Amino acid sequence: MSKKTNHEKKLQQMTQIELRLSEIKDVDILLENILTSACEIVNADAGSIYSYDENENLLKIKYSINHTQQARLQPGEKLPYLAFSFPVNSNTICGYCAVSKKIVNIPDVYTMSEWEDEAHTVKRPYKFSFATDTASGYHTTSMLTLPLKMTNGKILGVLQIINAQDEKGRIIPFDDEAVFYVSHFATNVGQIYEYAYLSKQLIERLVKMAGFRDPKETGAHVERVSSFSVEIYDRYAALKKIPENERNRFRDNLKWAAKCHDVGKVAIPDRILKKDGPLTDEERAVMQGHTLMGAQIFDTIESELDQMAKDVCLHHHEFYDGSARGYPGIADAYLMDFKPGDALPAVRPTIEGEEIPLAARIVSLADVYDALRHMRSYKREWTLEDTVNEIKSQRGKQFDPELVDIFLQIIDRLEAINRALS
Repeated sequence: MSKKTNHEKKLQQMTQIELRLSEIKDVDILLENILTSACEIVNADAGSIYSYDENENLLKIKYSINHTQQARLQPGEKLPYLAFSFPVNSNTICGYCAVSKKIVNIPDVYTMSEWEDEAHTVKRPYKFSFATDTASGYHTTSMLTLPLKMTNGKILGVLQIINAQDEKGRIIPFDDEAVFYVSHFATNVGQIYEYAYLSKQLIERLVKMAGFRDPKETGAHVERVSSFSVEIYDRYAALKKIPENERNRFRDNLKWAAKCHDVGKVAIPDRILKKDGPLTDEERAVMQGHTLMGAQIFDTIESELDQMAKDVCLHHHEFYDGSARGYPGIADAYLMDFKPGDALPAVRPTIEGEEIPLAARIVSLADVYDALRHMRSYKREWTLEDTVNEIKSQRGKQFDPELVDIFLQIIDRLEAINRALS
């Protein structure tokens, strides 16, 4: 195959990847896919992607990938959850990339010269942190770091890929051709990232508006429930061998839908929503109406996300066994006539098992786990042991037994996320 044909094939591959990425709505899932795609394009073994927090002037790691280390794990198992950030300045390679908005290509970080130029007139302001390799047992050699920018040049994040490989798997530097492809890719996905970033802000404003009304529901709670839900689904999808394109689409929608699980509380009267003491039976029935009010927000189904958000809002308080303690059950007959301040009917048909949408079953478990592990105005924080025992006791009752088993398999990872987002 000629060099020209290879070039055209590579550009076609990148176009297909970019079209697929443009369909992803969630910023975090998009960033994960940008990273894996960049590594795929130039056959890199590892990498990380960072988002820029303008308020704190920090680069925050969002995802990392390492094929060598991943190969040592069991199928469906993930690398340890990472949560760290560093200031945006020229002391680190990623920081320098963000500040200068320049591509940084280092053939070998261990033999990197202190000079940026061959004439030895400009010193590198940054150094490679060998502590990362020491801690992980991995050996970084070649490294390519690129800025992700909005159309106006504003920094959105940084993409860093590590250890380019030849066709035999040997570590090589990132050559000019690799730099061309990845820089072209970074420019295009930066625009996709910008669109997803702005869309995320719109939904976050909706969630924040609900948070203003309900002092018990913090932004951190919403983020944790969303992250827990995606982790549970990831293991579920791996065990079920769900195709990658279907898996990515579902988890993308789930990330957003989970954040919206309680937006219907904007329609609950303050006298009930902000009451310190226990609710009366009548007040509780009105509070339970937040499920229907949330579903009404997404009732005009225009996308898979609308449908999933409606399912989650409506059914995240159902009981798997069909117990009347779950709600609202089958509500189609009165869903659109339900108004703010209305109470759920005392007697209503229930749903159970897999009649409850999968996304709602997942969010139900994630929501309760987070509620138990954190202090509220009406309760103390539960210990991990007590929380796990309670969720085990509700296996097959309140919660889908298969999802409880998955929850127990990944509890260490969920706890790491809990610590990072608390």
